[in-house]
Amino acid sequence: METGQVDEVEDRSGESLGWWHHSHPTFAGITGFFAGMLYVTAVPGAFVGILRLLFSYETAEKLFPFVLLALVLPIALLVKRKTRRFAQFMFVGMIVTAMVVLGVASLVLYFMVDA
Repeated sequence: METGQVDEVEDRSGESLGWWHHSHPTFAGITGFFAGMLYVTAVPGAFVGILRLLFSYETAEKLFPFVLLALVLPIALLVKRKTRRFAQFMFVGMIVTAMVVLGVASLVLYFMVDA
């Protein structure tokens, strides 16, 4: 929605839309980053939980790599211009979270084996 169109909507309804209706760049960045953090932690966990409820342990283990299909959503968000900024920050949140989790896990393993 262009600025002129937003003004028309505000004039017709008599109410002022909130700042988030104007695609505020800070809002897109913050929500994208935290959505990426949640996405990289919750989606694989929920996927393995559902697989484990529906299938045996061996079958669930074989089907787990299909969790990579969940990357279709963030990639699809990159295509449309309106959601591109959100998707970029979502990828940043996913990468930072994965790096922190792997870093902490490697340090824990190091200290467990070293001690």
